[in-house]
Amino acid sequence: MAAVSMRLPALRAPLESSARRGGEKHLVAPGDTITTDTGYMRGHGTYVEDEKLIASVAGVVERVNKLVCVRALKARYNGEIGDIVVGRITEVQQKRWKVETNSRLDSVLLLSSINLPGGELRRKSAEDELAMRDYLQEGDLISAEVQSIFSDGAVSLHTRSLKYGKLAQGVLVQVSPSLVKRQKTHFHDLPCGASVILGNNGFIWIYPTPEQKNDEAGGYTANLEPVPLSDREVISRLRNCIMALVTHKMMLFDTSILYCYEASLPHQIKDILKPEVTEEIVLEARQRLLDSEG
Repeated sequence: MAAVSMRLPALRAPLESSARRGGEKHLVAPGDTITTDTGYMRGHGTYVEDEKLIASVAGVVERVNKLVCVRALKARYNGEIGDIVVGRITEVQQKRWKVETNSRLDSVLLLSSINLPGGELRRKSAEDELAMRDYLQEGDLISAEVQSIFSDGAVSLHTRSLKYGKLAQGVLVQVSPSLVKRQKTHFHDLPCGASVILGNNGFIWIYPTPEQKNDEAGGYTANLEPVPLSDREVISRLRNCIMALVTHKMMLFDTSILYCYEASLPHQIKDILKPEVTEEIVLEARQRLLDSEG
């Protein structure tokens, strides 16, 4: 009979947020008055009523000169051109794929916005349209870049690079898009033996670091070979470390994830998500980040 782990509830002090180093954040709820000063300009998440600037969403007030906006604490992904996203194909349509990217509307990947297998660049023909499901079909996970934004807010994607395309074996983690730090690159090969794609849309893909890049596949041939146990353990530990960082609202980027991973090594993978262990490793990772910044 398998052992059952039982834990009694314990009162723990709240973990101090690193965001408080720069002063308290101004949190508002919908309907709260932000300011009565008519000199401010209205930004996202606000509206004007009776010469008062009022919050329309729950979140943090941000001021840039005279512009005031409210950044929602929990929101869908709003695409920006150049963002790296991870998404799932939901539908194959005429000359396009519909992709779930954690935004309000399904994103679109046009047949004209992909590289053909092998990276070939040419005008797409009727034969290519008939073979669309051979490239990508419902349920496939892909990495892509935001090419443009439609007038209704829907996102148009492209995979015109061999670093984008179909994702093979790995683990998908869904977090709030606001916790993913914007960087020059969102593809990271970590020294622990696994790689991550930190999608700006809050979808994070963790997978074994490939031994060699297969450019001939053109991003549409998935490697379905069995993943060794050692790689699966690394991926599972990384996944739990990311969830620990999310629990304490820490920004996700390659360094914070790596520091948290190294802090978790003395603990078993299944114990990382226990609140007291989560708090310990996140505190250690946060302290290392502060030391490196100093």
